[in-house]
Amino acid sequence: MIERTLCILKPDAVSAGNTGNIIAHIQKEGFRILGLKMVALSGKAASKFYEVHKERPFYAGLVEFMSSGACVPIALEKENAIAEWRRVIGSTDPAEAADGTIRKLYAKNKGENAVHGSDSVENGLREIAFFFTEAELADLA
Repeated sequence: MIERTLCILKPDAVSAGNTGNIIAHIQKEGFRILGLKMVALSGKAASKFYEVHKERPFYAGLVEFMSSGACVPIALEKENAIAEWRRVIGSTDPAEAADGTIRKLYAKNKGENAVHGSDSVENGLREIAFFFTEAELADLA
């Protein structure tokens, strides 16, 4: 089934100059890029985006990190996009990520792990809508 997922190139990946490398990796894996933009999330916007994690101990640090610099949200589409994107990015902890995955190649540590990936079809659609209007998505199918 064709699905959509949200990728975010996090501030660590952007500031390290890995944006182009990661986008090339995404395209090599066969994802269609429907929308892409560079944004600077405010603390308020990062809090809202990650509110699902509000009760978790890492929430405050995540919000601070995601609002610390530019990031690049990317709406992706592919057959089984959720599972495929999570395979491509690898484990949250780059030390545990498989060779060749984005996090193994570009993440600094478990907290600064280069990219975000939606964890379900429903969240993928909700997360894409957080950053993009339907008019901003290039649905070229």
